[in-house]
Amino acid sequence: MILNFKVNNTNHETNIDPSTPLADVLHDVLGYKSVKQSCSTGICGACTIRINGEARKSCLHMAGQAADSDISTVEGLSQNGSLSPIQEAFIDNFSFQCGFCTPGFIMSTAALLDENSSPSDEEIRDSLHGNICRCTGYLAILDGVKDAAKRMNKGGN
Repeated sequence: MILNFKVNNTNHETNIDPSTPLADVLHDVLGYKSVKQSCSTGICGACTIRINGEARKSCLHMAGQAADSDISTVEGLSQNGSLSPIQEAFIDNFSFQCGFCTPGFIMSTAALLDENSSPSDEEIRDSLHGNICRCTGYLAILDGVKDAAKRMNKGGN
């Protein structure tokens, strides 16, 4: 079936089974390599993207469900070759080690900061509860989110 996807403001048309997991379409078919599929059950959050502005786990959405939606991935955060404030904050705060989970954390952070520009520690933890990291111990990730909020509140968005 021909399905249309708008990913990072770019339109894509592809002939694909509508029951294909969206994570597979984004990564394998459309080439958005930041979309990582790990657990395939929605537990780890590595495949988190934004669909119509909301953080969603792309392994749980079928291609047919997301067709014609506005989809955002980490690749869409950079502007004119410059990293977004969220990406810069994660780098500067060493908010990752192996990096496999990082795109999911970044997309969850982007959704949070669009909704709440000055989240408390508890609000940050609540918004990231669906993302799992096996390397960092989470403190550096929390520091990265707080730093990203500060950067974005200074107009670095």
